[in-house]
Amino acid sequence: MTKSKTSTSKTSSAKIPPTYVARLRTGESEARRLADLLSESLDPTDFACAAFAGPDGRWQVDLHFRDKPDEPMLRELVAHAGGKALARALKIERIAPRDWVKKSLVGLVPVRAGRFVVHGAHDRVRVPPHSVAIEIEAATAFGTGHHGTTRGCLLALDWLARQPRRPRHVLDLGTGTGVLAIAAAKTLRVPVLGVDVDVNSVKVARANAALNGAGAFVTAVHGRGFNAPEAVRRAPFDLVLCNILLGPLQRLAAPMARSLMPGAHVVLSGILSSQANAAISAYRSQGLVLERSFRLDGWTTLLLHAPRA
Repeated sequence: MTKSKTSTSKTSSAKIPPTYVARLRTGESEARRLADLLSESLDPTDFACAAFAGPDGRWQVDLHFRDKPDEPMLRELVAHAGGKALARALKIERIAPRDWVKKSLVGLVPVRAGRFVVHGAHDRVRVPPHSVAIEIEAATAFGTGHHGTTRGCLLALDWLARQPRRPRHVLDLGTGTGVLAIAAAKTLRVPVLGVDVDVNSVKVARANAALNGAGAFVTAVHGRGFNAPEAVRRAPFDLVLCNILLGPLQRLAAPMARSLMPGAHVVLSGILSSQANAAISAYRSQGLVLERSFRLDGWTTLLLHAPRA
């Protein structure tokens, strides 16, 4: 496991404007959990996160923003991951122009999750043979595959793809960079729908799907959950991948259950390990049964199935 965690976002080769950075120092587990949560929650086109160990063994988390961040919202997210004391310790400042995307790539290595290897263009030659390679451009959102949440989803997908009955109608809800949709398309070779409320994320997902030779299988659309017109048209699904946060996952339990085929599988992530029981309870009330769980870096990914006919 690398001693750094990084996510990056889109920058320009033109003159780089002044940016903003928020910094704090904490322990390793809190730093990794915070990097995961923020990278999954904030717009990847305007934000980059680097977490790394200092000489004294404590970890520093640097959060870089293209524009001045929403401070109350940012402190609320930090409090969610590490507590109110950590949120109060967060320092935000305006910094001189610099290529912080390039800087944040230092120490970044490809990440393996089962058969999948998520990497940047700079690491194509380091991908082992016979792997399912997924390239996420550093200029758009590289780093997503490093999060315990995404790696857990990839491990769940890897397990599902080895079963006799493979999914054929797949939805990636909150697709972000499209990494999960791409993984499903390359492994299952079936059409995959990716839905996201953020227009920029949809553009990024489409570009990444094309980059990975999955453009013919992945359709990325802008919309709100199961109400997106294309999701309504394609339902029901026999696999839903949903890597967001506990609150939205709980609210999606009922509409998700209505959009599943009998025996369908659901992969849920973005859940702190301490929140796993709350997520399981929400979906159990809709008839879904826990089949497996994957715990990585303080996060839990849940694999559930709907009742079989």
